[in-house]
Amino acid sequence: MAIDIQKIRSDFPILERKIYNKPLVYFDNAATTQKPQCVVNTIVNNYYNCNANIHRGVHFLSQQSTEAHENARKTVQNFIGAKNSNEIIFTRGTTEAINLVAHSFGISQCNDGDEIIVTQMEHHSNIVPWQLLQQIKDIKLRVIPFDEKGVLQIDQLEKLINKKTKLIAVTHVSNALGTVNPIEKIIKIAHSQDIPVLVDGAQSAPHTPINVQDLDVDFYAFSGHKVYGPTGIGVLYGKEKWLEKIPPYQGGGEMIQNVSFEKTTFNELPFKFEAGTPDYIGSTALAAALNYVSEIGMQNIADYEHELLRYATDKLTQIDGLRIIGESPQKSGLISFLVGQIHPYDMGTILDKLGIAVRTGHHCAEPVMKAFNIDGTIRASFAIYNTKEEIDILASGIERAAKMFRK
Repeated sequence: MAIDIQKIRSDFPILERKIYNKPLVYFDNAATTQKPQCVVNTIVNNYYNCNANIHRGVHFLSQQSTEAHENARKTVQNFIGAKNSNEIIFTRGTTEAINLVAHSFGISQCNDGDEIIVTQMEHHSNIVPWQLLQQIKDIKLRVIPFDEKGVLQIDQLEKLINKKTKLIAVTHVSNALGTVNPIEKIIKIAHSQDIPVLVDGAQSAPHTPINVQDLDVDFYAFSGHKVYGPTGIGVLYGKEKWLEKIPPYQGGGEMIQNVSFEKTTFNELPFKFEAGTPDYIGSTALAAALNYVSEIGMQNIADYEHELLRYATDKLTQIDGLRIIGESPQKSGLISFLVGQIHPYDMGTILDKLGIAVRTGHHCAEPVMKAFNIDGTIRASFAIYNTKEEIDILASGIERAAKMFRK
């Protein structure tokens, strides 16, 4: 299927904006993507026409809103290939999803002396929750390192696993390097030792087809706002056997069956993990976003963004003094780089004045920066609405900035 990029771009009104009288070139998609008109329309329509708190309401609007919310859950189920819709937990995003697992799994399944394995390239949201668990349980974090190209050293994994290993928590795609990790192999190794696996899919769900049953992953998390959906909504997929086994993350309304001052019994899945009023507006808007990308085709998106990555890599490596940080043969659509001795913030500021939006800093991955002995990088990350012409503009902007600093 040929992708009509101009048609896709027309679905995103913000791309028509000018920044400092320059056409907006938006390469900050790993942080958040822009939203198609259909997502915004869904939000507006729901607030104007069927806004009512869901579940247990007998009136028409509540029934309508409940149906839309639960249909959204089924949309997510189909998008990631889950077996049952009750394995789909709505959260505020990947960060809350990982915190949920760290708390509920950690409290119930980990004992003092147990170990959790992560990687050296994790986002802080897959490091800090485990460190918070360490304040409750005397557990140890073991770390899979990566090499000078940003490739995970999988041969170290089996050496790290022992009888105290309770979980492996790994990012599918590094938000700082673009490295695509071999999660299929990691899951296979882990399951051979009866160890469950949590995958941070924040940077993979928007860019490649995902089927959690084919992966046989135990937990998978992603954020709505990175896959063209609204902010403040995300997903935790968990195998039913694990979600039944671990306790609720938060208490309140919705997640209960019966409450007395003596005892509370908890609701069935998935409501056991969804305390309080859920973001039923956000869930339906997320469903609209998932339907949007599904219509384009996730494999088509993956192929197109890989072509953008190849083109951008060829283009940027021709720039004198530019160094790419993260050169794994298996990469997703982002490039982190430095140019000579120019500070990332300075380069990012000049590019901004040219209408080019990139991300600068450590990208919530300080251990990655420490491994490369740098303070941060400039990161250009791609989405389905980006073009090769925009990459040309980025390359010209970098060269222009570099000349300014050389002078």
